[in-house]
Amino acid sequence: MRSKSIAVIVVAAGKGERMGTDGNAVPKQYRALAGIPVLVRTIKAFLAHPQVTQVLPVINSDHADRYEALGLSDRRLLPPVHGGASRQASVLEGLKALAPSRPDLVLIQDAARPFVSADLIGDVIEILQSYDGALPGLPLTDTVKRSLDGKEVVATEDRRQLSAAQTPQGFRFGQILSAHMRAGSVRRDFTDDAEIAEWAGLRVAMVTGDPNNIKLTHPEDFVRGEQILMGGRSMETRIGTGYDVHSFEPGDAVWLGGVRIPHSARLNGHSDADVALHALTDALLGAIGEGDIGVHFPPSDMQWKGAASTIFLRHAADLIARQGGRIVNCDVTIVAEAPRIATHAPAMCAVIAETLGISASRVAVKATTNEKLGFIGREEGIVAMASASVEVPRID
Repeated sequence: MRSKSIAVIVVAAGKGERMGTDGNAVPKQYRALAGIPVLVRTIKAFLAHPQVTQVLPVINSDHADRYEALGLSDRRLLPPVHGGASRQASVLEGLKALAPSRPDLVLIQDAARPFVSADLIGDVIEILQSYDGALPGLPLTDTVKRSLDGKEVVATEDRRQLSAAQTPQGFRFGQILSAHMRAGSVRRDFTDDAEIAEWAGLRVAMVTGDPNNIKLTHPEDFVRGEQILMGGRSMETRIGTGYDVHSFEPGDAVWLGGVRIPHSARLNGHSDADVALHALTDALLGAIGEGDIGVHFPPSDMQWKGAASTIFLRHAADLIARQGGRIVNCDVTIVAEAPRIATHAPAMCAVIAETLGISASRVAVKATTNEKLGFIGREEGIVAMASASVEVPRID
């Protein structure tokens, strides 16, 4: 008897609007969690499962470049499709895209649940031998009150009959496709796919959920997520510093903090000579004892000729992630008589934050002059100094 084909739809079309307004413009599914984007963690969790035969991401049409930048590649990973105006509509787009291959089973997973375990995936698949649909559920431990206006309590629910739903939710493909098609013409406010299956009269069962299978919805969820990844390990804080200087040469703009600033000269260097990002890269590398930028990107190597310094900065962040660490904050000071830098500082903070996968509130860029003294005062070049704090697992 042939093995069942099992497809996975990873729903990643949301804008992450509930993540707050802390200056971080990165949608939550593309935001780094311990150095790795959330969506990458979620997709790889399913690609690592031996029973999964194909994975289909459903993304926001505005995020096509972000998705491509993830660099994901696997023979079972299908090209992403664009979602709709709601989660329900996005899932339907995914189901329709899978229809030509007609898998036996389909699992539907929220992109913002990156901690789904292989055991939980297996449990959902297993119970589909006996039911039309399945989902993980966690029994509620708190007493649950009902209120019609958010203030006055009108009833106390029996929590023994209640569970909190998680994903992945699994179904027999033909049945859930039919249910979604019918539901879309009747209602567009179903909260999850299991509710659609119940509405369509399908038999849906629950398996025991996982407390660590959290959904990243609010900023504090990322803190908890990092704690889950640390697995109870104690952390220690490291501090690194960086310093760099570049002279001017004929040109029409300088690169500083990943931002191109028009000027009467440019900075001389093998790469784009971004003195601010070079100093910050050295600070991050120093915090984890990984030498300096020249060790990792020698100026004698022609492949780095004219390279964007965000490449160097991202490499430092990747090294920190591989050590199980996280970047706490970065502070950069640029010393120059010209060009004027202060108005460009917010854009620099945004570039640095996105490159490192952290909130812009964790990045500071400041500018000052040298009061007309020395080579800086003579407008012969620019100096940048940086410091960075990093948390890494404690090594006793």
